[in-house]
Amino acid sequence: MRSSFLQVQTMFQCTGYAAQSAETPLAPFSFERRDPGASDIEIEIVYCGVCHSDLHTVRDEWGGTLYPSVPGHEIVGRVTRVGAEVTTFKSGDLAGVGCMVASCRECSSCREGLEQYCEPGFTGTYNGPEPQTGGHTFGGYSSHIVVDSHFVLRIPENLDLAGVAPLLCAGITTYSPLRHWKVGPGQKVGIVGLGGLGHMGLKLAHAMGAQVTLFTTSPGKEADAKRLGADAVVISKDADAMAAQGESFDFILDTVAAEHDINAYLALLKRDATLVQVGAPEKPLPMQVFSVIWRRRNFAGSLIGGIAETQEMLDFCAEHGITSDIEMIPIDQIETAYARMLKSDVKYRFVIDMASLPKAA
Repeated sequence: MRSSFLQVQTMFQCTGYAAQSAETPLAPFSFERRDPGASDIEIEIVYCGVCHSDLHTVRDEWGGTLYPSVPGHEIVGRVTRVGAEVTTFKSGDLAGVGCMVASCRECSSCREGLEQYCEPGFTGTYNGPEPQTGGHTFGGYSSHIVVDSHFVLRIPENLDLAGVAPLLCAGITTYSPLRHWKVGPGQKVGIVGLGGLGHMGLKLAHAMGAQVTLFTTSPGKEADAKRLGADAVVISKDADAMAAQGESFDFILDTVAAEHDINAYLALLKRDATLVQVGAPEKPLPMQVFSVIWRRRNFAGSLIGGIAETQEMLDFCAEHGITSDIEMIPIDQIETAYARMLKSDVKYRFVIDMASLPKAA
């Protein structure tokens, strides 16, 4: 059934999974989305990856969650409708949506294709303002999504679609710093942590031609790390093994979202080399200034990528046959998946098969 919003915006019915509060589990939810406007694309969602940000948001761990909350920003599906002004997609095309669905498009960052650093702030795929309806954005744990065509990505036909979904967050989060700091052949690169982000860092850095070392606290991960692209594995709790790597790395990507000693990794960098933090620990990471002063080292951070860079990442993955290692789940197992994710009990990313979503009554 279609209705009107303020006699201007027409709407259509969707189904999804939502949290109604920070204390309630996700459950089936019926809601309306806007019909596509002139520049919009409607996508029927086939797969949606599960990101730790989804859990943080639905449980209001970062504050500011808007309820009901429909999370999900690793979206792969098929185009069902396009607006009159859309020339980049047609009905039936594969399409993806990542972490953002709008930005100001006018600030210096947006004009440079760095929408993720939009100065007024980009609009998240979920929990962001939606001016077209006066409500807030609902994400990919749903049957359909409607997004401005500028923020829709073309999905390569040659890759496993379920494995592509996490590329739209975990993939671009690791690709962007590797690309920005020009990681490539002849460089020695470290990846700290082997989880959803770390396993993508290994695959991408290896495909870029770097000599890649994984740093992990778990001795049992060595075989898997080498399967994913690591040339070497260092157990970070082994002081002698860490000391043997001192001042030898051109670049280190730290994906760990828990408390850890950042200075131990800064000490592994060559002069003028860079450590980039993409994992987001709950507490600040104390840094000793002499860890950077003595060798003019750089300690930096990185977010996701802009739309053009995200498309570049997808094309790179298509060229090299890269997808995320996933475990597929039906949507009614999402709370179990969250509990396992908190225990790092997944290799290495959950993906929801949206065919399991209950149909509208």
